[in-house]
Amino acid sequence: MKAIVHTEYGSPEVLHLQEVPKPIPKDNEVLIKIHATTVNRNDCGFRKPEYPFIIRPINGLFKPKRKILGTELAGEIESIGKNVKTLKPGDKVFGLSAWKFGAHAEYISVPEDGSISFMPTNISYNEAAAICDGAYLALNNLRKINFKKIKSILINGASGSIGSSAVQLAKYYGTSITGLCNTKNLELIKSLGADFVIDYTKEDFTKNGQHYDVVFDAVGKSSFFKCKKILNSGGTYFSTELGYLSQNIFLALFTRLFNGKKVLFPIPKDRKEDIVFFKELIEAGKYRAVVDRVYPMNQFVEATKYVETGMKTGSVVISIDHT
Repeated sequence: MKAIVHTEYGSPEVLHLQEVPKPIPKDNEVLIKIHATTVNRNDCGFRKPEYPFIIRPINGLFKPKRKILGTELAGEIESIGKNVKTLKPGDKVFGLSAWKFGAHAEYISVPEDGSISFMPTNISYNEAAAICDGAYLALNNLRKINFKKIKSILINGASGSIGSSAVQLAKYYGTSITGLCNTKNLELIKSLGADFVIDYTKEDFTKNGQHYDVVFDAVGKSSFFKCKKILNSGGTYFSTELGYLSQNIFLALFTRLFNGKKVLFPIPKDRKEDIVFFKELIEAGKYRAVVDRVYPMNQFVEATKYVETGMKTGSVVISIDHT
């Protein structure tokens, strides 16, 4: 099978198409013929690596252990292991391989009880591939919020994969949402459920006099210290990035000792039940994929370069043609 492989750390040019052995599913696994995947921040962060003192110890000090990246997938089950009971060949599925990666390929083997589910009936493979990474990372933070008590949330980076997911999930849970994005995406973020939008190219959200119970930085371009003054008493700051010198981890440990404004930095964990939840939301018309661009498999370097501009809206999809 074809796969996008990298055998060294570096720029997008270290990625290349290569023939590799097709996976053979274990007794508890299913073999998925992938029709669509994405390029996301996790792929880029592990390829560079973005945080070398964290990534290299777990992924290889000098060369990457995970040579095939890719966390999101949508496809069709081709074969199953002998112990698989709930899935069968021909089933359309979507989901995540969040820590093992491997989705930048024509096929992947995934445990039956892994983070996969039947694909929503009302979306395409390209849309399905663009759902889970942003949604699970957003949900990882939002599930720490008591939405019965908070009245307002600001989402910084509302037009990215995580941010656009956070807007829709916060709308589902019920609160007043302010989305921060650039000019071109203001109407999109309103359509996803934001009650208010701020154009960061024209206005500094930390200086407009507005306050919030929660600030969720979905792009890691702000900080607790900048946002502390716009948090209401007892308010919470979340970020999807470690921050300068991994400060958000230390702040999460330190600020929890007091009753004031605090930082939370939950470690992300993908779960099968979350993928099922996303499927139900989509089929109920309460969540939709936001796809910026779709690239063929042989243009993965161009796709990666675009993702690394930091200007994508929603997700960048890689469509895999098996013909």
